[in-house]
Amino acid sequence: MSIFKGAGVAIVTPMKPDGEVNYEVFAKLIEFQISNNTDAIIVCGTTGEASTLTHEEHIECIRFCVQQVAKRVPVIAGTGSNCTQTAIYLSKEAQKAGADGLLLVTPYYNKATQKGLKEHYKLIAQAVDIPIILYNIPGRTGGVNLLPETIVSLCEEEPNIVGVKDATDNFIQYAKLMALAKGKVDVYSGNDNQIVPFLSLGAKGVISVLSNIAPQQTHDICAKYFAGEVEESARLQLEAIELITALFSEVNPIPVKKAMNLMGLEAGTLRRPLTEMEEATAAKLEQAMKNYGIL
Repeated sequence: MSIFKGAGVAIVTPMKPDGEVNYEVFAKLIEFQISNNTDAIIVCGTTGEASTLTHEEHIECIRFCVQQVAKRVPVIAGTGSNCTQTAIYLSKEAQKAGADGLLLVTPYYNKATQKGLKEHYKLIAQAVDIPIILYNIPGRTGGVNLLPETIVSLCEEEPNIVGVKDATDNFIQYAKLMALAKGKVDVYSGNDNQIVPFLSLGAKGVISVLSNIAPQQTHDICAKYFAGEVEESARLQLEAIELITALFSEVNPIPVKKAMNLMGLEAGTLRRPLTEMEEATAAKLEQAMKNYGIL
């Protein structure tokens, strides 16, 4: 059984002006998501600025999210690292905190081979007892690409490795994965502009940045598709393209935090080395939000 089906939000980590995690706002953001029908919450991922959290903050954010959600939707914790032992440590702590699943990015900087990737993921999987979604995003990991054959073999060999978030921008590779998987791999789009194309080949949903500001609409793209209303799902997807483009006009999560602040959702500041959005791209983002009807 899939950890979730539909649109899961890759939730931001709200920050105070001094850069500390703002847990009061975090609770509000979680409630905003649940009240607008998000299907899962993915905490401490790229959008959550996990790479600049200390281990203690990382674990506390997962623990806080799990407690606030209180089993109303699945919570999936980002616990990936380029150090296998660190990933194991964070994954064990996430399981202790009550996470329903893990999201594990491919190791960055070291640039492991397919053999190294398999050993990395197998060691983590054998250290925990909760489901794991692999995360393939070569643009963030120095070009490291988890190949379809590797993904399928991992899902076959380790029962708790159940799926993959695909953010490769390589639809041919995705199609090959789905052909090889034969239903053994739960695939989630890692790109908001490709939700419907992914669903058309059997994906379970999306792990979404857009959902931070439009959770109901992103949920509906998936829900309409699953209900057989494919044309309406496609219409909703296309309606969001301008906004999605603006949300990635600078590196994520710079634009989405700007968008949330414009909406009064108090996402707060960014941790360095990320900086505030440039005026020109911020103006385009604001216009796209107005065109979409959320400002």
